[in-house]
Amino acid sequence: MKAVRFHHTGGPDVLVYEDVPDPTPGPGEILIRVEAVGLNYADTMRRRGDDYPDASPLPFTLGIEVAGTVAALGEGVTAPAVGTPVLATPGAGGYAQYISVPAAIVIPLPPGFDAVNAAALVAHGMTAAIALRKSGRLVEGETVLIEAAAGGLGSFLVQLAKLYGAGKVIAAASTPEKRAMAETLGADATVDYTQPDWADRVKELTDGRGVDLIMETAGGDNVQRALDALAPFGRMVYLGQSSGKSAQIDPWRLTSVNHSVIGIYIAAYAAFPDLMAETMNELIGFLMAGKLSINIGKVMPLSQAAEAHRLLENRLTTGKVVLQPWVEV
Repeated sequence: MKAVRFHHTGGPDVLVYEDVPDPTPGPGEILIRVEAVGLNYADTMRRRGDDYPDASPLPFTLGIEVAGTVAALGEGVTAPAVGTPVLATPGAGGYAQYISVPAAIVIPLPPGFDAVNAAALVAHGMTAAIALRKSGRLVEGETVLIEAAAGGLGSFLVQLAKLYGAGKVIAAASTPEKRAMAETLGADATVDYTQPDWADRVKELTDGRGVDLIMETAGGDNVQRALDALAPFGRMVYLGQSSGKSAQIDPWRLTSVNHSVIGIYIAAYAAFPDLMAETMNELIGFLMAGKLSINIGKVMPLSQAAEAHRLLENRLTTGKVVLQPWVEV
């Protein structure tokens, strides 16, 4: 089968589209014919060799989230049947035409739900939902700031924050076009977080108080500015660092204002398959009811994974980027 791997870390050009052995499902596993795989900032971090919670043994196949059809069942697995459309969050290995995954993480798709939309929904949709409800403990009426609000993850965060009862959603994005897109998704106000004084603008929008909850995605120097925009007793959920730079936070600055900084790593939630299935079913329900939309920016062949990484890292995309392993250039 075809897959995209990197044999050493570096820029997008280290991604190699090559032939690899077909996987075979082991006991308790399901073999999925991958029709769509979502691209995530986490993929670029592992490819670059950035600090990451899990190891990336070489040669490494990226791909956190996949959608496709059941191709074979391993020993002890009786359902879903071969041919059933499914999605899964393996955490890695999705940049390939086939992948074997534990049966516990496979979720059947409703009729008519296509693979591209499913792949766009899996990791980003579930990350957004769990970050807001579990990590961020969003309370109805609170004010939420969402960074990179026009991106694949941010677009879900904006919509779900409103669905979960946020009183005001402030979207942070780098261009007028992206800020306008965030407004179409339901944001009540926007700020340009490439400007050094953007925290002051957030304070103006909240009558000097700041926001109750921040979804932090940039990392680096941006973290200190985000904390400046946080209201007393506010929470910051640290979802990632697209800048590629970590941040140093002085715990003492958190004390007098009772700030909390919470980390989230969605792959760890694979230990709670019932929660993952419940969350995914909720998201699919929102979609089917027309309450949630999927913001897909680009759909590209898997063979163009390197170009997809370039576009994502250079902030040239809006919405989710999805790769298709069986589509030729």
